[in-house]
Amino acid sequence: MKKNLQFVGLAALGLLTLGGLDAPRAAAQDPILTPIILDTAVPIVVAAVKPKPKNVGLVKFHGYVMNANTAQMTVRARGNDQAIQTFTLSQGAAGKMQQIVDNGGYQYGDKITVYYDPQSMQAKNFKGKPSRPL
Repeated sequence: MKKNLQFVGLAALGLLTLGGLDAPRAAAQDPILTPIILDTAVPIVVAAVKPKPKNVGLVKFHGYVMNANTAQMTVRARGNDQAIQTFTLSQGAAGKMQQIVDNGGYQYGDKITVYYDPQSMQAKNFKGKPSRPL
């Protein structure tokens, strides 16, 4: 019985060896014959990034519009209903306000953020979406 087991074991080992030698090589292991050439010396510029200008020296005032025209605007603070500020508009802000007034203007209670010079209390810029005119 031992001789039969030894014979079967040797035969199985021989078959495994022949099967391993007969297996084809993996195709993914072949070397690439043509090299890939990339030119990395020249960068590709899609679009240049332009930094936004910062409002240096200006203060923000978040509030609700009480009255606004092309010369000045009166704004009530968001957190304090008794804090009311009136700002005169600079030339750039007055031009922007004229376009908004032509389309209906700001209504009472519209949210707005005013960027102003604290020394002269002059609004240099403002942001806020005017509501539809009544």
